[in-house]
Amino acid sequence: MHAMKDTEQLNVLAAEFRECQHVLTAIGDPTRQSILLTLIAAGCKDGMRVGEITQKTHLSRPTVSHHLRILKEAKVVNVHRVGTKNFYYIDPQHNSLFLLKNMMNHIEEYIQNHWEEEKG
Repeated sequence: MHAMKDTEQLNVLAAEFRECQHVLTAIGDPTRQSILLTLIAAGCKDGMRVGEITQKTHLSRPTVSHHLRILKEAKVVNVHRVGTKNFYYIDPQHNSLFLLKNMMNHIEEYIQNHWEEEKG
């Protein structure tokens, strides 16, 4: 019975890894990490325009736009439009980073349970 529960838990983890793949890929890139840190440091309320992000990160405008698109597609970064201007931000309520947190909690729980069994 115990092995069945292990298999179920591992299947859930495998599904969570698949579900998180786009997020892991998006935040795994150092350039995107730099953009994320810039957005986090700026605060999430108003957001930042591409030009502001370019100034802070010293990256080219096309580079910033390219990486923002990837972060947006992965639902890590959100955008709101005011007229013709786009403002990028991280919404603490609506982003895919929580998927990673859930997955990491499940990994930790699984490892912890098996560590206890092996020691005991």
